Amino acid sequence: MTETPNSRWLAWAREIQSLSQTGLAFNHDDYNVQRYQRFIEIAAEIVQSYTGQSPEPWRQNFLAQPGYATPKVDVRGAVIRNGKILLVQEQTDGRWSMPGGWADVGETPSEMVVREVWEESGFEVEARKIIGVYDANRGGRPLEFYHAYKVVFLCQIVGGEARPSNETLAVDFFSFDNLPPLSNERTHERHLAEVQAHLQDNNRPAAFD
Repeated sequence: MTETPNSRWLAWAREIQSLSQTGLAFNHDDYNVQRYQRFIEIAAEIVQSYTGQSPEPWRQNFLAQPGYATPKVDVRGAVIRNGKILLVQEQTDGRWSMPGGWADVGETPSEMVVREVWEESGFEVEARKIIGVYDANRGGRPLEFYHAYKVVFLCQIVGGEARPSNETLAVDFFSFDNLPPLSNERTHERHLAEVQAHLQDNNRPAAFD
């Protein structure tokens, strides 16, 4: 998410929560535990103040996060056929994105993106190279609390056929100059621009924030 004066509250709440989560993971005396728990409450109250949402579910969610606070990982597959890019229509917002999702524990990054593409689109692919590694909280939706990184892979189709899933409404290929409405927190125009740049230059290095 691009930081603006109006979104500074989210950066503050996120930092307070992450510092408190890490503090609770490494401090077990009552004095520090109580203070870190109070910081968690403050982070939830900040969210409540700017969104109108109840602070209690946020507080419970923050306290449920274990261990050292670290970014989550989202993987996306850039799949090209005849110069067009594969996009899936998301159940959640009706908009379109490259197939992908949150990383699962126990899989390599390339295994994750292959599985996600298969599950969401019906295509079997091979991961060929990394297009870029991005800060997923920039250019996304207004409220995505937990910090995340997005890894975009260039993939090649090796089998399968288009079919939607329980997470996707439709599957189709689009030219880069005639894209449908994008689900921006999942796939942003800058991600697709970088995919195009890699298609034009096979030796282009991976982009990163």
